[in-house]
Amino acid sequence: MKLFKKLGVDLGTANSVIWEAGEGIVLDEPSVVAVGLEDKKVVAVGNEAKLMVGKTPEYIEVVKPLREGVVADYDVTEAMLKFFLRKVMGAAWLVGPEVLVCVPAGVTQVEQRAVLDAVLSAGARKAHLIDEPLAAAIGAKIPVAEAFGNMIVDIGGGSCEAAVIALGGVVTHSSVRVGGDKLNEAIGAYVRKHHNLDIGEQTAETIKIKIGSAIKLKRPETMEVSGRDTVFGLPKTLNVSSEEVWEAINEPMMQMIGSIREALELTPPELVADIVDRGIVLSGGSSQLRNFDQLVTREIGVSAHVAIEPQYCVIRGTGAAIENLELYWRTIK
Repeated sequence: MKLFKKLGVDLGTANSVIWEAGEGIVLDEPSVVAVGLEDKKVVAVGNEAKLMVGKTPEYIEVVKPLREGVVADYDVTEAMLKFFLRKVMGAAWLVGPEVLVCVPAGVTQVEQRAVLDAVLSAGARKAHLIDEPLAAAIGAKIPVAEAFGNMIVDIGGGSCEAAVIALGGVVTHSSVRVGGDKLNEAIGAYVRKHHNLDIGEQTAETIKIKIGSAIKLKRPETMEVSGRDTVFGLPKTLNVSSEEVWEAINEPMMQMIGSIREALELTPPELVADIVDRGIVLSGGSSQLRNFDQLVTREIGVSAHVAIEPQYCVIRGTGAAIENLELYWRTIK
């Protein structure tokens, strides 16, 4: 039996994923915690807590402790991490694990410290950090150590990060705190404004997945949606079209495109030439929005493609780094 385990953690706004060295992905659960309002005790974490979203009595609050890719509620993040680590470690917790956590490339020293403190307080023996775009590039099988420029755009629940990587490090990066959650909010706000219908967060996400598209569809699609009428307060059902969804999410999508454009503007010409040849790789769960790669290609003028299993690129890269710390020591914080 190993003396201690090595774990890679993708602490995402939407989902937290844990990789165990030698085992692969051992946990994949929503970054959601249900907390009792009176005693502040944790009621449920992960999958169990997500089922409670929008359905809790007044004495329970469902919290997302990570917002826009960073720790927003330190105590709840620590409690969530402790729960996930115990679930992974089981009864074999003799010595705390060595943990590598990915963080957005542009986070401040204070935000980095908050993540490290939360991981150590949750029971880790040692904690390190790695830039999320670099982890995503490693996980997407991009040869990051080469002297060629590669561009990765990682779009998660809370942020969109565009980075140019060469010689094993991040050369330039730009991020905007807009991701899948903002798209969901935009859909909810649009339906409320144009149809006087209040819908839940999970309903908005379902609409995005089923009929959402980054570019207008040639054949519009519709979906039946139920919620509460904001005028009369009664249940109401209506049809929402893919054109309306596109209209709702267009502004946040353009903010993501702006982030990619900004990263390229900061990039040295030699590396830009490499990116034109190699294209842009899209990773993260929100990159799976239909036709998003086509939108990037059209707006940026460089071919873009979505990585294989984009939602797991970051954790695969973090896992590869924790298993080979001696190879990536220059990039570990």
